Amino acid sequence: MRAIAFANQKGGVGKTTTAVNTSVLLGRRGYRVLLIDLDPQGNTTSSLGIDKANLDGTVYDIILDDAPMSGAILPSVRPNVDLLPTTPALAAAEVDLVSVADREHQLKRSLSGATETYDLAIIDCPPSLGLLTINGLTAADHVVIPIQCEFLALEGVSQLITTIDLVKRRLNPDLDLLGVLMTMFDARTNLSTSVVEEVRRFFPDRIFTTIIPRSVRLAEAPSFGQSIAEYDPSSRGGLAYEAFAAELIERLGLR
Repeated sequence: MRAIAFANQKGGVGKTTTAVNTSVLLGRRGYRVLLIDLDPQGNTTSSLGIDKANLDGTVYDIILDDAPMSGAILPSVRPNVDLLPTTPALAAAEVDLVSVADREHQLKRSLSGATETYDLAIIDCPPSLGLLTINGLTAADHVVIPIQCEFLALEGVSQLITTIDLVKRRLNPDLDLLGVLMTMFDARTNLSTSVVEEVRRFFPDRIFTTIIPRSVRLAEAPSFGQSIAEYDPSSRGGLAYEAFAAELIERLGLR
């Protein structure tokens, strides 16, 4: 199993949208995917139409109470896609993990039993650089950084890169920056183009060719509990995520 963390400490940059849509599209291509909602807001869970009030188990139970993963996973939320859901109760984990031995490896240890079941694990990290994100990066083989095409979105990227380097040196030497994905691109503005050019200067070999446009259809899809592939696959956002999924598969060297 290859684990990919989608991480950026800035909120609203498209992490959840990317994690959900990528998982669904990879599942449609035949890959067995475990989608992990590591964000206490639980937007990944609700984006797929899951009622967070009626869950038998969540990420919290897995990483704090050492509950078996099988009791928390929701199977087949989409074809070939299982979900490890969460609720706002996970917010307490940032405090609860402080006193836990080897706290940075809790998620990685929990995932060790799933390596034969899935081809890919997609981890939607919270918009912070706290212990939950550290757990996500420690458990991952690769990290993808979604960056919104706005000036302020660039400010925290250097801090995130520093954190990734720190995790790589001390906790997960195999962690690889798979790429940077530009999101919410507005072709009508010079600003979006300027931000993409700036990021391309910093990450000339890491930026994905695919750029995700700002799209009303992408924003609407979660309110119907659907991915863009189900809600409007022929929209600009739907076609962009199809292209991103293909590019991701190529970068991972998957068949």
